[in-house]
Amino acid sequence: MGPVLNGLIKLQSVENRLRAVKSKLARCRRTVIFQENQLRSLQNGLEAKKEEIKMTRVQVDRFELDLRHRDESISRLRAALNMAKTNKEYSAILTELNTSKADNSKIESQALDLMKNIEADQAASAEIQQQIDEHMANLDRLRKGNEVKAAEHEAEIAEIQVEWDAAAKDIPAEALRVFNRVAETYDGEAVAVAGKQNEKVEVFSCGGCFMGIPAEIVNRLMTNDEVIRCSNCTRILILKESKE
Repeated sequence: MGPVLNGLIKLQSVENRLRAVKSKLARCRRTVIFQENQLRSLQNGLEAKKEEIKMTRVQVDRFELDLRHRDESISRLRAALNMAKTNKEYSAILTELNTSKADNSKIESQALDLMKNIEADQAASAEIQQQIDEHMANLDRLRKGNEVKAAEHEAEIAEIQVEWDAAAKDIPAEALRVFNRVAETYDGEAVAVAGKQNEKVEVFSCGGCFMGIPAEIVNRLMTNDEVIRCSNCTRILILKESKE
């Protein structure tokens, strides 16, 4: 195997290490973002509960105002009842008074239900607030711990990047361009080993997509130091027996 393919093999090894550490760094950051999103969700839920309590209080205030007006009306009806001059007038006022009392009872019941809802929402809000406080404390610890881990990963990435640059500098520009493009497609796995499907038969397949490789391509891999790509998955092919 010539210097081009050997160089690509070495570069692939460094590429794998580089992406592995970058993946660790990304997971490290995603963990914090996930926790931040959870905290934001809790905070939004708390705000929604507070708004719900506010709106319910407005309804209760309206009921209470209505009840005050109705109480005044009932007081007037009671006074009118005592001053009724005929049985017919007395009966009409009494009917109106009883109807008003029944309506008041319904409104008082509705107001009481709303107050119970407010109490339930306040309890739920207190529970959410406790979750927020705990989450914020945990998030603060997580951030501090992940800052240390992220710094370590970034330092390791910088070191490996130096190795990557060194491994890439002797690779022809076109070959490097192909490597980078395929690596982006397959999460860094730009090089695939072409191996025998069966040790007893000279039939080879791509180690990336496992599709068969024509004999003429295998012959070129055996004799040429060039970038040859799988016709199916486009990965750069190397022969298994030629790998050092």
